[in-house]
Amino acid sequence: MKILISLSFFIVIFSNAVFSQKLVSATYKGARTKQQVSSLFSLPLIKYGAKYYKILYTSPDAKGNMDTLSGLLVLPDDSRFEYPRLVYQHGTSDCKKCVPSFYGSSGGEEGQLGLLFAGLGFVSILPDYVGMGEGRGFQTYVHAATTVSASKDMLDACLEWTSQNNIFTNDQLFITGYSQGGYASMALHKYFEEFQGSTSVTAAAHLSGPYSLSGVMRNLILGDVPYFYPAYIPNTVLGFNEVYGNLYADLGEFFKSEYVPDILKYYNGTSTLTTLNTKLIQLLQANTGASVGGRMIRDDVKAEIIANPDHPANKILKENDLYDWAPQVPTRIFYCTADDQVPFLNSVIARDTMLANGAPLLSVTDVSPNSTHGQCVTPALTSTVLFFLGLQKITTGIADDFTNNNITIYPNPVLDILSIDGLNEKETVTIFNADGQIITQKVSNGSTISNMDTSQMTDGVYIVMIQASDGRTQTHKLVKIR
Repeated sequence: MKILISLSFFIVIFSNAVFSQKLVSATYKGARTKQQVSSLFSLPLIKYGAKYYKILYTSPDAKGNMDTLSGLLVLPDDSRFEYPRLVYQHGTSDCKKCVPSFYGSSGGEEGQLGLLFAGLGFVSILPDYVGMGEGRGFQTYVHAATTVSASKDMLDACLEWTSQNNIFTNDQLFITGYSQGGYASMALHKYFEEFQGSTSVTAAAHLSGPYSLSGVMRNLILGDVPYFYPAYIPNTVLGFNEVYGNLYADLGEFFKSEYVPDILKYYNGTSTLTTLNTKLIQLLQANTGASVGGRMIRDDVKAEIIANPDHPANKILKENDLYDWAPQVPTRIFYCTADDQVPFLNSVIARDTMLANGAPLLSVTDVSPNSTHGQCVTPALTSTVLFFLGLQKITTGIADDFTNNNITIYPNPVLDILSIDGLNEKETVTIFNADGQIITQKVSNGSTISNMDTSQMTDGVYIVMIQASDGRTQTHKLVKIR
C-alpha cells in the first residue's frame, strides 16, 4: 500500500524546483476590455481589462512521473503596476477538457473567473489539475498531494514567464476555490504554511469544500440518506486508484457489476460526469428504490470498509483530510447550510478543529443559509472578493506604493458620519456594499472628507475604494453598525 505517497510527492516538488524548468509554453488566447469584464460580472469594482494565456508546464502525474500539465493565466491589462498573485482552484469538472485553460470552448466557462480576479487587479492562476486538460491519465480527484504539486508548479511556471516578459508581481499571494476547488485551495494553503511558512500566503478563502473526507463525506457515502450526486463516489474512487493502485485491480472488485459499464465509459472519456450521474440515479432507483450512492459498492467491500479502520479506503480518506491544522494568516471559510452536494458540516468541522488548534485569524461564515450548492457560488465569491480587496496591495514597481500613505478612515465601525483624512485633491472615494453596488461617492477637494452620511446604510461590511487621479486604487474594509 502506498499510503506514504504524499511525502514522496513533496520530495518530487522540491527536487523539481531545483533541477527542472517547469515552463513549457504560454499561448496568448484572447483579451477583454475593462468594460467587457465589468459587463460580464455587473461589478463596478472592476479596474482593469484582462489578457489570458494557456500555460503548459511540467509537473508530476498520478504516479510521480513528469508530465505536461495545463492551466489558465489571466493578467490585468495595465503593465505599469506590480500586482498580487491569486490562485483560483476550479470546481468539479464535467469532462477532461472542461477546465479553465479551455476557456472560450464548451466546458471551459469557469475560466471566466480568472477575468474577474484580473479585472480586480490580481495576476490570476487557474490550474487544470493532474489528469485534466492536457495532462495524461485520469484526474486525481480530491487527492491533496497531486493537487498541491499541480498548483505550486504552475505558480512557479507563471512566475518564470511573467519575469521573462516584464510583467511584475509583488510578494502577496491569495488562494481561493469553490467546491472541489475549495478542497484544492485548502490543500495548497496548508502546504504553503507548513512547508514555506505563514508569510508565504497573504490570505485565503475556501468555499464549500469537502475537507472532511474520512468523516462527513464517508458517512454520506456509507449511509442510507438519498444523495443525488452519486457520480462523485466513482469519481473519487477512480482518482484514488490512479494514485494508490490498491483499491481494486478491476472495477468489478469494488462496484457492483450493474454499475461498472457506465463508470467505465466515464473513466475512458466517452461519457461526461453529468451523464454518469443521471445514469447512476436511474440505476440506483430501479435496483434499490432510492438514489443512495453507497448501494453501488459491493456489499462485501462496503461491510469491510465499515468494520475495518485499516481498510485501504479508510486510510486513504484520512490521509487526504484537510481540516486538522491551524492556518496563521487571515483565512475565511464560506459555505451555505442548504448545500445539497457538499454537506455544510465539512466547514463546521474545519472551523471547530482549526479554532481548537489555535488558528488566530480564522472566520467561518454561512453566506446564504437557504442556498443550494449551485446557488452558493455567487455569495461565496462576493464575500471572497470583498475580503481580498481589503488586503490587496498594488504597487508601481518604482517604490511608490499607493497603499502606504496616511489615509485614515474613522470611525470604523461607523454609526452615522464617516470621515477620511490623508487624501490628495481630486481623489474619488466610493463605498460599495457586499453585492458590489455603489452606495455613495465623493471627490475630495483637499485632504479630508468629513461628511459622508452612512446613516441609511444597513449593518454589515462594506468596501471603501479610493482612486487616485492616475487610476491607481486602494481599498479598505468598513463596518457599519447602528
